[in-house]
Amino acid sequence: MNPGARRLSVNADDFGFTHDVNRGIVDAHLNGILTATTLMANGAAFEDAVSLAREHPSLDVGVHFVLVGGPSLSRPGQSLPTTVTQLLGLLARRALDIEAELRAQLDRILAAGINPAHFDTHKHTHLLPPVLDVVARLGQEAGVCWVRRPFDLPLHGSPAEVPLLTRMVSRAFNGVRGQFHRKLTRHGIGSTDWFAGFQITGRYSAGELLHLIEHLPEGWTEFMTHPGYCTDELRSSRTRLKESREQELRALTDPRIREALIRRGIELWRYPRKAIR
Repeated sequence: MNPGARRLSVNADDFGFTHDVNRGIVDAHLNGILTATTLMANGAAFEDAVSLAREHPSLDVGVHFVLVGGPSLSRPGQSLPTTVTQLLGLLARRALDIEAELRAQLDRILAAGINPAHFDTHKHTHLLPPVLDVVARLGQEAGVCWVRRPFDLPLHGSPAEVPLLTRMVSRAFNGVRGQFHRKLTRHGIGSTDWFAGFQITGRYSAGELLHLIEHLPEGWTEFMTHPGYCTDELRSSRTRLKESREQELRALTDPRIREALIRRGIELWRYPRKAIR
């Protein structure tokens, strides 16, 4: 990467969650700055997402591994834990075969014709060492070069109001940063230079996004987003992100955002198919 260059990958989580989320993600790509998304193999609208991915090949589709929420693919008829706390309990008792579950999810995505270049996880569960072990191993096997590093950029006085608990969780993530990167490096997997979006998920508009762009550091940044439309389907789903998805969609498609990227010389980027440095 050229010294001083700024590149931005705008990635939407939860592709395949619901049909209205799928539609919002595609609209954010076609009419806004969204470059990528990650697909939930156990999502209720998985087949719809795959169909949309085929219709829109410019949308970069990766994998959103799920260990919290929804049906298990490795144990048909059973459900995954509904909270991270429940997941931790299962892992402590070795009552969940992480590799079998994540491999089943990856296999379903590959069988659908999706060739992912990047992985992330629902609720950032790959920060847990046993989960990261499996994610890194599957990435190495599948030739995936990139795994999300969920360590948020400093907000530099962002106008978004971030709850204290969210700030504390974000800081706690940094405690595993060194181990996280060492493990990925051992498997030949990289990550972006920077990451943003955890602290302001569900609470940003165009103003906050403009603020982020003005303070974007040199290098390659992933911005995590959750756009969508909030219809009865999403309202009846188990998620805290509902009406906020439409707010994020409006921000991502606001023409001022693209103008700011051009003004600052920031390049929108897909995930490369091979390592760069």
